[in-house]
Amino acid sequence: MQQLMEMDLSAVADIRAERVSWRFKGLPSTTFGSTIGEVADRRLDLFADEFVGPLVVLDADALTHNLTTMAKWCDNHGVKLAPHGKTTMAPQLFQRQVEHGVWGLTAANASQLRVYRAFGVSRILLANQLLDPAALRWLVAELDHDSRFEFSCWADSEAGVALMSETLQELQPSRPVDVLVELGAPGGRTGARDLETALAVARAVDQSPVLRLAGVSGYEGALAHDASESSQSIVDRYLSDLRTLVLRMADAGMLDELDEVIVTAGGSAYFDQVAATLGQPWPVPVNPVLRSGAYITHDDGFYRGISPFSRIEGVEPFRSALRAWAQVTSRPQRDLALLTIGKRDASFDEGLPEPQLVRRRDGAIAPLAQARVTALNDQHAFLSLGPESTVRVGDWVGLGLSHPCTVFDKWQLIPVVEGTTVVDLIRTYF
Repeated sequence: MQQLMEMDLSAVADIRAERVSWRFKGLPSTTFGSTIGEVADRRLDLFADEFVGPLVVLDADALTHNLTTMAKWCDNHGVKLAPHGKTTMAPQLFQRQVEHGVWGLTAANASQLRVYRAFGVSRILLANQLLDPAALRWLVAELDHDSRFEFSCWADSEAGVALMSETLQELQPSRPVDVLVELGAPGGRTGARDLETALAVARAVDQSPVLRLAGVSGYEGALAHDASESSQSIVDRYLSDLRTLVLRMADAGMLDELDEVIVTAGGSAYFDQVAATLGQPWPVPVNPVLRSGAYITHDDGFYRGISPFSRIEGVEPFRSALRAWAQVTSRPQRDLALLTIGKRDASFDEGLPEPQLVRRRDGAIAPLAQARVTALNDQHAFLSLGPESTVRVGDWVGLGLSHPCTVFDKWQLIPVVEGTTVVDLIRTYF
C-alpha cells in the first residue's frame, strides 16, 4: 500500500512563533513584537484595528470551499492531485491541502524544493529537469537521509539525461533518482517536441545506472489560453499524444518493472480534459496525477473565465479567496481616481485588478459600479469612473485579483478573514 503524503506539522506550527514587525507590510503597528500566533488569536478587525493599505487578504470560507470541492471532484474522477505549491509557497496552506488528501506537491525549482523539505513534504514532483550539480548534491543528501522521501523530476532531452547521470554517478546515491519523460508540443514550453524524441529520452533514462524511468509528464496549459472549442481540441490532441507515449513505452517493455507508472498533466484550466484522458483504462498500472495549483484560491479574472467548473454543469464553481483593499488617495479628474496599490502589490500579468466594493469613511460597504482599473504603476492604480460614480478621496476600494500565482510572492504575511475578522495569518516563503 502506497504511503500517504506527509508533512512535518511541528515545523508548520512553529510558523506561529515568528515575531511580527515592520517587515510585514499592511499589519497594524500595534502587533509589532507579538508572534504570528498571538496576532491571529486576537481576532483583529480588518477596518477597526489600524491595518494600513494596500492589503491583500484571504477569505476563509472560500478557501475551505475550494479545498473540499477539488478533493471531492478528484475522488469522483479517479485521479490524484499533486498541486503546484509555487502558487502560494505557504506551508500552512500546504497543510490544508494535505488534510484534504493530496497525493503530493509539485515544485518548479530547487529553491522551492528546499522550502518543501524544510517542512517535511514527503512526496514531491519537480516540474523541470534538474541539471544543476549543486542542486543534485543537495537532493542526493535528502534522499540518502530520508528513505520515506519520494521524488521525481522531468527529462525532455538526451543531453539533460546525460548531465544528470554524469553528476549522479560521481555522487553515487543510495537509490536512483526517479525521472518522468516530459512530452511537449511545437509552440509549447519545455518537453520533447514529438513522440520519437520522447521515446529516445525514455531509452536514455532507462539505460542510466543512476536514474529510474518512473513515467510520463506534460503540461497542456501552455498550448491554449481560453475555453474555446478550438483550444479544447488542441488540448485533447496533446493529451492523446501523451497517452500514446505511455502505450509505446509499455509496448517497448520500458515500464515492465514498475509497480506504478506516474502519468501527470493538468494545470488549473483544463484539468477536466486531463482527467477524462488519463482516467481511461490502461494496460499498465497507471497512477494519473493532476498538478492544478491555483484552485485553492481561484481568482476574479483569468481562472474564473477558463476554469472547468465555470463550464461544467452540476459542479459548484470555485470561489475567489483573494481580495485587495486600497485607499482612494486622489481624484484629480471627474472620471479618474488613484488608488494606493500597484504592481508591487497585485498581479497584472493575466488581467488587472477588478473593482468590486467601496467602503465609505463611515464604515458602510457597498458594491462599486461603473469603475475599472485601466493601468498600474509601481504603487498606483488608475481607476476609471463612470459619470455617476460617488468614489471619494479617503474611501477604500475592494478589488478582485487575477492569476494568484503572481499575487502571493508580493506578500510575506497575509491575513485570513471571516467577514472583516482576521482568524489566521499565512506566511509565504518566496
